[in-house]
Amino acid sequence: MTQFSEKYIRFDWAMKRLLRNKANYVVLEGFLSSLLGKKIKIHRFLESESNQDDDEDKYNRVDIFAESEGGELCIIEVQNSRELSYFHRMLYGVSKAITEYISIGSPYDQVRKIYSINIVYFELGQGKDYVYHGQTIFKGIHEPHDTLKLSIRQNEKFFGIAEKNVDLRHNAGSIFPEYYVLRVNDFDSVAKTPLDEWIQFLKTGQISNDTKAAGLSEARERLRIDSLPDADRRAYYRHMESVRHMRSLFDTSRDEGFQEGRAEGITEGKAQLQLSVARTMLADGMSYDIIMKYTGLSQEQIAQLAAQDE
Repeated sequence: MTQFSEKYIRFDWAMKRLLRNKANYVVLEGFLSSLLGKKIKIHRFLESESNQDDDEDKYNRVDIFAESEGGELCIIEVQNSRELSYFHRMLYGVSKAITEYISIGSPYDQVRKIYSINIVYFELGQGKDYVYHGQTIFKGIHEPHDTLKLSIRQNEKFFGIAEKNVDLRHNAGSIFPEYYVLRVNDFDSVAKTPLDEWIQFLKTGQISNDTKAAGLSEARERLRIDSLPDADRRAYYRHMESVRHMRSLFDTSRDEGFQEGRAEGITEGKAQLQLSVARTMLADGMSYDIIMKYTGLSQEQIAQLAAQDE
């Protein structure tokens, strides 16, 4: 089972609480630069409590307006619980971002380049790697080695390069969204690259004293648990306990359900899971209505949990 350092704040909680502070952008910039392989500058977080229609989006998504050579939009999502349709969720997140951040009536070329970055703490799909990259490529049906390129005018308009040599032009798929899936729990090796160091931190919460990865040195100073105010520290510990408990319950429910067929164990596990999830959602400031929707608990049960955790 994944072990977490008790010294540093976990990345998902930090994203929602600390990394929105402009002074801490350098941490996220380092992570994005290590993953995307180019220098990234964050301008601002895009979403707020007012412009997200779905409470689940507020809870799971963190949208960032970042810029490298041109304006780019990054969607970062951290998911702890297993979700069979998560790939569909990725597609939904990108589609929603495109429609949210282009004004009605604006030309289509105002759509920013989008990176969907998904940090998952469960087995998603099947594969041998722990980081996957997906992008759109247009290949010829009759000429399978031929890749569709942008025209000279498109290349200049979208990338500012009037390249006449067709082999040096951008692929048509380069303007489409790109996806990254970080299967954090599958990392089980020595960190050899800056990205590996980030994956190791995402999995264990540990940061090497001699780290060379951009942003991790700053994270070591700014994401210390002992630097949190008392109220935030208590909320963080409740969140971490809920995360640990959820994983344990998922594993127990799976083992009992599929290996032993103990229905009573599954029922008890589900009840405990409901309470654990509700505590996490309360700690993250979600409304009673949305907690009721996703846990099945009554308003009275949720109020009792809130009173216990005060």
